[in-house]
Amino acid sequence: MEYNVLELSSSEKEVEIKLQYDEIKKEIEEEVKKQSKKIQVPGFRKGKVPVSMLKKMYGDALEYEASEKIANSFFWKVAEQNQLKPIGQPTMTDLKFDPEKELFFKVKYETIPVLNIKDYKGISVDVPDFVVSDKEVEKEIGYILNSNKSLEDANEIIDSNFIIDAEVSLSEKNGEKITDSKPEKMQIDLTADGVAKEIIENAKNKKTGDSFSFSYKDEHKHKLEDGTEDIHKEEYTYQVNVLGIKKIVLPELNEELIKKATKDKVSTESELREEIKKDIQNYYDQRTEEFVRGKLVSEIVKNNDFDPPKSLVNNILEEYVKNEEEQSKKSKYPFNKEETRKRLLKSAESEVKWYLIKSEINKNENIAITDDEIKEQAEKEAEKIGIPVDKLINYYKTSNQSERMLDKKLFDFLKSNNKINMVHPDKLKAKQEAANE
Repeated sequence: MEYNVLELSSSEKEVEIKLQYDEIKKEIEEEVKKQSKKIQVPGFRKGKVPVSMLKKMYGDALEYEASEKIANSFFWKVAEQNQLKPIGQPTMTDLKFDPEKELFFKVKYETIPVLNIKDYKGISVDVPDFVVSDKEVEKEIGYILNSNKSLEDANEIIDSNFIIDAEVSLSEKNGEKITDSKPEKMQIDLTADGVAKEIIENAKNKKTGDSFSFSYKDEHKHKLEDGTEDIHKEEYTYQVNVLGIKKIVLPELNEELIKKATKDKVSTESELREEIKKDIQNYYDQRTEEFVRGKLVSEIVKNNDFDPPKSLVNNILEEYVKNEEEQSKKSKYPFNKEETRKRLLKSAESEVKWYLIKSEINKNENIAITDDEIKEQAEKEAEKIGIPVDKLINYYKTSNQSERMLDKKLFDFLKSNNKINMVHPDKLKAKQEAANE
């Protein structure tokens, strides 16, 4: 037997195998016998037709058919004996059978690529330095007051602290009058986020029975069939008939309200402000952590780019597409499988690349989770959640918890071995915009 392995890419290979007829004669004969048992010839019971007669009837056709099965069988023997380690489904790319002489075939297959990971330390990345502002704290307090508001009937809209019972209809589109628009009843909370300033301004000094109008401009880009972009612009004017007015009365920020809002966690305004600030900062810290991870992963993958195995990418991609399809069914949004696959392909490739790269970094740096570390984590959590330590350890070992612990350990290592520059968000945005010009 002769074989030769050709490297097509870092993860794709093709093996050429040549077998002399004497090496496969026994297998060919056995396979032909199996096939002959399925052939029905008049005058003979099924499976009892002499092979010599079948040879006269079909020539070498049965051996040709047998050769493909034998080629497949020998490929796996060669793969096992020579540690080829194929993943996914190998593909027969060529098959030449010369009866009584030789069998030659090629099989294309994928393997986990051998990676020489480099440049994952000493990287400098800029990340936004989010700091909680007094304005953000004040906004959260506004939400607390607004969620505990009361309403009073009113005759006139004085400022933005009102809710309007209204009948809204489309009166114009792009300057043309609309006469068949069906009015829709709704409530307009002038304090709500996203309410246009024009609505607030035009509603002022209006009374029940009055009406006012406001305009909405829809401007967005969309791609044409030739690949170019077109700017879509439309302007709508709406008529609002005021059916009723309610004034929003905000409560006093006293001890009772603070205890209610925080479930007795704090009781004074200064404590509340500190608690809000801490919560927002925790959120920002999580975002910063995610940003650091994303930047480090992006830089390390860029420094060690390779062609990921298509079979692994496809497995991940199928999961992505399946999840989106399920979400679209729940939300009743239209779903295009082919477009979704195209959109998510890069993400699937990136996930496979990072999985293989981080596995190599863990090996290089001896990063692993020990039984003692699992036990230590279980002892910390057992007291909080009231589950025995031994059961929690078993759960960690059979779930993804140990994988999450390993992932955290890896990123702690990466953060300590790379330079993380905390930059004001506005400066970072300006820097990115300048780089994109």
